Amino acid sequence: MSPLVALVVGLLLGGVVAATVIIRSRPDLGRHPLDGGSVPLPEAALARRLVDLMDPALVVVGIDDAVLLVNPAARALGIVRGTRLLVPELLTLARAVRSGGTRRADVRLPGDLVGAGPRLVGVHGVRLDSGAGTPAGPIALVLQDVTEARRVEAVRRDFVANVGHELKTPVGALALLAEAIEGAADDPEAVQRFAARIAHEADRLGRLVRELIDLSRLQGGEPLPELVPVDVDRVLGEAVDRTRTAARAKELEIVVGGQPGLVVRGVEGQLVTAVTNLLANAVAYSTGKSRVAVAARARSGFAEIAVTDSGIGIPRADRHRVFERFYRVDQSRASSTGGTGLGLAIVKHVASNHGGSVTVWSEEGLGSTFTLRIPLAGPAENPAAESSASATQNRENEHP
Repeated sequence: MSPLVALVVGLLLGGVVAATVIIRSRPDLGRHPLDGGSVPLPEAALARRLVDLMDPALVVVGIDDAVLLVNPAARALGIVRGTRLLVPELLTLARAVRSGGTRRADVRLPGDLVGAGPRLVGVHGVRLDSGAGTPAGPIALVLQDVTEARRVEAVRRDFVANVGHELKTPVGALALLAEAIEGAADDPEAVQRFAARIAHEADRLGRLVRELIDLSRLQGGEPLPELVPVDVDRVLGEAVDRTRTAARAKELEIVVGGQPGLVVRGVEGQLVTAVTNLLANAVAYSTGKSRVAVAARARSGFAEIAVTDSGIGIPRADRHRVFERFYRVDQSRASSTGGTGLGLAIVKHVASNHGGSVTVWSEEGLGSTFTLRIPLAGPAENPAAESSASATQNRENEHP
């Protein structure tokens, strides 16, 4: 809470508490003269109205820990029942403020109180009296939900730590290889071998940097471009072209199938990147002479793009984590495949930015199928979807 907000809250709460005390001692105040009252209190009513409309949750606690004032935002958190404050940590903080002055702390609210899972709130506790030798003054607790802010901070810290760790590997390898070349200046074969390794590590480092930039953009670093009609066939064709060389090097065949003519609303470049990452992942973890299949179909208002391989598969314990940044199922294969651990995370964010999703089915030894779901364009922009819907309706009419 900013100092200005804190000052306003303090003044408003001070006015409201003072008015509350006066009204309790003089019940005739605050009522209309025709009802037998004396002077109305427009300032107190205005202050209370402003407090009720403020976004931060506000609670005023008296000397006996009874709640003197609570605004709707605080009631929505479920922390007050009648005149009781239900969270022991908040009572402890109020008592600490009463004896020692202003306090700030993060307090975790149980999920059964909030009704939407556990929440973390930042609490600023202040005394509303003069603070000098008056321990009986009321305490104001100002609460703001910081759950998402703290989560983002944790993600950012983890991201920076992970990036640092991932960059150390290729950079360290390049330094060692440079030293090796310097020591093998009289051995042309060794120099050629080390130079090839340097090229490999440089390519890996470049891929990591590119994917970090892509992921940063997808996570909100840049606004999402306007969604326009995108031809799914063109997306699949471009993605296949980008991975065909790697597939041929492993004697793999990429087969394209499914329903042609689908149109989605999206950003073509991002969709091509997502499908390319799925195909590259399938190629990297396929073994022997086999096929990688990519197919699209319309289903329930979405275009489903499925990429299937018959590779090593994913262990059950790892399936829910494969879309995490830098997560690799098999760390020992990371160097040989050249993977950065960011490809599937990028796919997940592309899907999310388009209002879609990505899922995986896999069995060890049988292979994997990753399915990217992107909302279809409207009928006017997607003739294939319109004709498909008409065909479905005709079949239903023929076979009620």
